[in-house]
Amino acid sequence: MTYAGSERVVEQLLTVFPEATLSAALVRPDHLPELLGRAEPSFLQRLPGAVEHHEWSLPLMPLAWRARPPLSNVEVVISSSHACAKAVRVADGIPHLSYCHTPMRYAWDFNGEKARFPLPTRVPARALMAGFRRWDRRTSDRVTRFVANSTAVAERIHRYYGRTAEVVHPPVDTERFTPGGERGEDFLYVGRLVGYKRADLAVEAFAGLPHRLIVVGDGHMGPELRARATPNVTFLGKVDDATLLQLYRQCRAMVFPADEDFGISMAEAQACGAPVISVDRGGALDIVEPGVTGWLVPSDDVTALRAAVRRAAVVPLDQAAVRTRAESFSVKTFRRRIRAAVDDVMQDPRPR
Repeated sequence: MTYAGSERVVEQLLTVFPEATLSAALVRPDHLPELLGRAEPSFLQRLPGAVEHHEWSLPLMPLAWRARPPLSNVEVVISSSHACAKAVRVADGIPHLSYCHTPMRYAWDFNGEKARFPLPTRVPARALMAGFRRWDRRTSDRVTRFVANSTAVAERIHRYYGRTAEVVHPPVDTERFTPGGERGEDFLYVGRLVGYKRADLAVEAFAGLPHRLIVVGDGHMGPELRARATPNVTFLGKVDDATLLQLYRQCRAMVFPADEDFGISMAEAQACGAPVISVDRGGALDIVEPGVTGWLVPSDDVTALRAAVRRAAVVPLDQAAVRTRAESFSVKTFRRRIRAAVDDVMQDPRPR
């Protein structure tokens, strides 16, 4: 477990349900707030190298959840799952609400995810993922009720599992992320520098533009992107919270060409009044209202992305309208809606 969007959801779940116990496949306490660092890990925690290289443990993840005894003596079980956590064993009669960040991308969209696997492992990994799909579909039947983090994920849940899912967007700290100061002329990218985040598209787009792009984040693609970037692209690596807030407040717009399950950094930018340029897929469809809070372009279309940046540079959007959209993702809204979903499944534990 590292501290990213899904961990922020778990942190809020523990705030709403402070008496809950917490289990995880793997835990890195030094990378987590105290509230999450107390999670009880599975047997994977004891395997050499598993904590530092969790991706190596992927073939054992199903066993990590199924090897635990069924959860009992609780009123309800909530899983926060983007891979295997929804497979946790639950005693008969106890409702299981699964907050699904996405059905396992490795299994259901291997072509889109294969870049994460070293080339020599891709053929056996593809065969392994076929087995994962069958297992993932079977374990979905054991979930009482699904909650999705976006409309796009709800559609995947229906397509892959044949189940409906209520949408409860992840919590955004709209009390900390607020507008302030003068908006500048620079554009901003915030995200890990890994393949599926598509920072490469942003860097390529700005190679033909007179505007400046500031890139926040690190990852294995960092050296390659720095080598390809033109002088108008500046890499800051990781930044502290105060610097990130200032960048959100001052940028002309955030550029984020990734097909995300939700995309919490886009919502954070909007909470600061910054429009967002993203793709017309995934979580951006829930976050960006074209022409009002930002612009959407086709996936992998550098020409369209470049045109959207040019438009954003000369067409200012109403900062108050951008902020208002982000307020629908507030922590307060998340807490209210997730509590209502849990109350509902406890009162009516029939699967949907």
